[in-house]
Amino acid sequence: MNTHKALLAALLVPLGATLAVAPAASAATPPAPAAASAAAAPAGPEETAAAAFRSPEAALGRVAHPLRTTEPRGGLADLRPFGQMVGDARVVGLGEATHSSHEFFTVKHRVLRYLVEEKGFRAFALEAPWSTGLRLDAYLTHGTGDLKQIMDEEFQGTYQWWNNAEYRALLQWMRAYNVKHPKDPVRFVGDDGGFAGAELYDKVSAYAAKARPELAPRLTELYRGLRPATDAETYVNAYLAKPLAERKELAERTGRAVDLLKKRPRTGTDADAHAWALQHATAIHQMTTLFAFDLDDPQGATGAMRYRDRIMAENVAWWQRRTGDKILLAAHNGHVALKTYAPGSYPKVQGEFLREQLGDGYLSVGLTFDHGSFNAFGQDGGVHRFTVGPAAPGTAEHTLDRVRHRDYVVDLRNAPAAARTWLATPHTVKNIGTAHPGPVDAPQIRLADSHDVVIHLHRVQAARMLK
Repeated sequence: MNTHKALLAALLVPLGATLAVAPAASAATPPAPAAASAAAAPAGPEETAAAAFRSPEAALGRVAHPLRTTEPRGGLADLRPFGQMVGDARVVGLGEATHSSHEFFTVKHRVLRYLVEEKGFRAFALEAPWSTGLRLDAYLTHGTGDLKQIMDEEFQGTYQWWNNAEYRALLQWMRAYNVKHPKDPVRFVGDDGGFAGAELYDKVSAYAAKARPELAPRLTELYRGLRPATDAETYVNAYLAKPLAERKELAERTGRAVDLLKKRPRTGTDADAHAWALQHATAIHQMTTLFAFDLDDPQGATGAMRYRDRIMAENVAWWQRRTGDKILLAAHNGHVALKTYAPGSYPKVQGEFLREQLGDGYLSVGLTFDHGSFNAFGQDGGVHRFTVGPAAPGTAEHTLDRVRHRDYVVDLRNAPAAARTWLATPHTVKNIGTAHPGPVDAPQIRLADSHDVVIHLHRVQAARMLK
């Protein structure tokens, strides 16, 4: 795999695929407890009970709430404690520790159902291009197109992890809900900047032709040669093969297009139509800017990763402000986190940006597991199913899995004192990206700094990919 293709995987999909990360000095493995003195007297029953009460797993067990199931159908009463944790948050970032495990997708589906039915949420955001989001949103709200065709065409290449039976069921539920509630639909948002589909150019051109005809010729010239005529993977590979100087010139052109559209005419324009056209033009510019970084230079690649997370946060925040929709944001744990898992390659991530923009209006929810299976790229570049065994002692999941519930949700902000020290101490976590084994499969993080809430699952199985 050449450098551009390796970086393409990192740019188009969530955290953890390609870039090696050196562990932070502050995230050193905690020392093992000192061996007990041979002369020490054995602990009595009262002391043993007291020690168990003080253990982090026992303390977390006092405030953890069991989940009835990880499957999306059936009653949702067990999620009411989670609803209290959500409170007045306008955006809930729900992570995943792998990109292709069945239960991670079905939990997202189940949580979306609850948030829509009980908390008034009206949008689902995913790490997919803004143009992909528009196409899926048109299907979900108006029935435009065929779902299988849209998923096959939009979720390919490094986005293929989203082309699975679990997300298909989630989208089918959204469509069914919207058929019943046409005046109050659930929307779909693609927040990523790794591709700008032809729809964006067409929408900007249509707006200019109607509302700003004097700009139409100039926009046509600025966008010359950019509108995709192939599938996303082919287009992006060809784009990244262009010389860096050419990619920078294209980014400068799309920036000028944004600047032209920012200048609203004094009369005769629809403010809402203008706002959407400007956002579509911004999404085009986000892609060209992302690919104008020098991806062959480590510093340039790191800058690209930071920029990507920033624009994902900006797109989610823009949608929330523009529509008023409360949003469930689906992404990798490392992207929804309040602090980066991998500072060497991802200096600042989406969750950090959203917390800055929304304050307590953003809630970060990590999704962990003890053992199970998942799909990922192997060392040969092919898609394989991998299985990992139970978490090793000393890891975060080893302790989380010893909490008295099999699957549960726990609010880390309200953890008892006996758990706070443990939550504030670095522990290794599973962080499996698009490739396995990967360079950041096992970073060390402080859970208390990384997430507000954790949903822990005992076991997961690989998702059912459709293509």
